[in-house]
Amino acid sequence: MIKRGRSEGWLIEPITTFHTWAQFNGARFNSIKVGRLPGFEHRGSTIIATRDLAGGSEEPLVVVPKDLIVSRQNVELFAKSDLHLKELLEALGDFGRTTRGAVLIFLLMQATICCPDIKDVGVRNPLTEYIKFLPDELLPTFWTENEQILLTGTTLQPAVRAKLNSLLCEFESVQEATGNIQWCATHWWGEDTGLLTFEDWMRVDAMYRSRALEFPGVGDAMVPCVDMANHSSGDATRALYEADKDGNGLLLLRENKHVKKDEEVTITYGDEKGACENIFSYGFLEDDVESARVVFLGLEIPDDDPLRPAKIAVSTVAPGFRIFEKDGHTQWESDYIWLVVVNEEDGLDFKLRQTVDGQREITGLWKEYELDDTSKLKTYLEQDPLWDIYKLRAVFLLQNRVESQLEILREVGDPPRDATIREGPWRLAGRLRNLERGLLQKAMTDLETQVSIPFFLDRQAVATNLRLLPQLLHFNNDSPTSVRAD
Repeated sequence: MIKRGRSEGWLIEPITTFHTWAQFNGARFNSIKVGRLPGFEHRGSTIIATRDLAGGSEEPLVVVPKDLIVSRQNVELFAKSDLHLKELLEALGDFGRTTRGAVLIFLLMQATICCPDIKDVGVRNPLTEYIKFLPDELLPTFWTENEQILLTGTTLQPAVRAKLNSLLCEFESVQEATGNIQWCATHWWGEDTGLLTFEDWMRVDAMYRSRALEFPGVGDAMVPCVDMANHSSGDATRALYEADKDGNGLLLLRENKHVKKDEEVTITYGDEKGACENIFSYGFLEDDVESARVVFLGLEIPDDDPLRPAKIAVSTVAPGFRIFEKDGHTQWESDYIWLVVVNEEDGLDFKLRQTVDGQREITGLWKEYELDDTSKLKTYLEQDPLWDIYKLRAVFLLQNRVESQLEILREVGDPPRDATIREGPWRLAGRLRNLERGLLQKAMTDLETQVSIPFFLDRQAVATNLRLLPQLLHFNNDSPTSVRAD
């Protein structure tokens, strides 16, 4: 439906009319405009200064009325006067009460209202026209199969696959939940008359994911006008956004920042985000990015671990670990890895308990402590006399996992571009491979410094306690106090 609306012209408006729409609906602008920056048209629309601006002396550059913000709270307010929207949200249950669920359904509803083939469905509101100004972002979920293959060896590949699977599950749940609503059965799902497809769900997800801001006092929301600002990190960020006492959205020039006429006014989407997340959520990388900043690698519990099913059943944390840069070195963190490296002989145990409703559930135990939340396991291990051993096991496991990821990247190399691959995805995939390769190589160097075993540890005890990865370990005969992993 959305793709058709773009091509036929009923779901698209030129950005040159955005200013008029926004002002008509109560937005106020101070010496800025929304449009394409000359020479950088490929970046899409942005916020441009119409005169020289000086930080510390400017009124808000943009004021967005609180009722023009696309938030869960406002969607629920619109539903009070739009019975079709209300029945959608009620049909979706808990998902319709989340910000993401409410906003995605709201966007689909506005596209439905705009469709000339659909009559007497929904109620027009000030935000019905907003969807017409939103661009179609080329996020990795829209890359072709050949383009996604270029992500092999990067942390973005499993993220995209997981996202597509999640989107499909959501879409099927929405279809099932709304299939009995008469107008949905006809206009969305009808065999001959239905207009909604999985691609439409992907499109509203991309709109929300690429434009949602964590807005003070509101939470995640889409803020028209402010969400037209492009991203720049660090000292290059020229403006910030916040809410005033009445809940209106504000775009403010930062103190000591000066913007010349016809220059871009930028915000930050999050300086702490890594290269993978920026491509995943926004479909771009800044030109001057020199580091992946952070990567998340998945971990699997070995198949021969007798406690593997129980560990998976009780885990309450993400199954992997995070490597990130700090103060010129890499560090790592993981709540999951401690569940992987300890076993029954160490003090890990599992019990079956019966719930009040007669069901059985499995509970994890570390010695006398109940693991209702497995993120607590590390705290218990730190208090154990064998903490150094557990930590050493974890480091060896990390080394092996990082090396296997680097090996995949080495095998992939830098594949040539063929005629089926667009330039944007090809360049982004190549940059991401290089950036993540560099961070992982740096991590391997830093992990080597963490595997030195204090001289007072008995060699046999170490070998016994490192049973988790015996095939990876050997003692260096020249240095009886060190262990190396190949």
